Amino acid sequence: MSEKTKKQGFFNTRNLVACAMLGACSTILMLVEFPLPFIAPPFYELDFSEVPALIGGFAMGPLAGVIIELIKILLNLVINGTDTAGVGETANFVLGAIFVTVASLIYKHKKTKKIAFLALSAGGLTMSLMATVVNAFVMIPFYSKFLSIPMDVIIGMGQKIFPFVDNLFMFCLACVLPFNLIKSILVVGVTMLIYKPMSKFIKGNS
Repeated sequence: MSEKTKKQGFFNTRNLVACAMLGACSTILMLVEFPLPFIAPPFYELDFSEVPALIGGFAMGPLAGVIIELIKILLNLVINGTDTAGVGETANFVLGAIFVTVASLIYKHKKTKKIAFLALSAGGLTMSLMATVVNAFVMIPFYSKFLSIPMDVIIGMGQKIFPFVDNLFMFCLACVLPFNLIKSILVVGVTMLIYKPMSKFIKGNS
């Protein structure tokens, strides 16, 4: 990295271009979704859109990861619009930013493979717990009211998978939390596999 680039801090041309590119990649990955019907109702769909943000956060710091998450959400709004008055997109951004920020802050202090794994795991666990809380108190009640879907119908979808689910709290514990934990495990695995070669490209090293 040149002396001029260092003096510019985070907001230099290389970092901004890298954030834009990773944000675009994240948007594309967000469009490729698939359900996990054995663990959660089909309206929960898994994607790998956090991977580029985590790579950017590791390579350039937490701020980069959050910016990439924001670019992802804004581009997705332009491409797909919103069916939730922006509430779903806001929740997606907040949860993604939590994942990236926690992981990047831990990794920033000691950049080893072991710490990278622990950082990603901590970020994924924090995101999964927060997603459970957000779904229980914000997202599911909002969807129920906004889309005029009775809460009993939503809980019934979880009950078809796990018969013991009989209220919103159990729905979130049995479906939402495991779904996000599985997503986190997969995202952590992919990020660990591709971070090193991608970081060299981002930082401009051969």
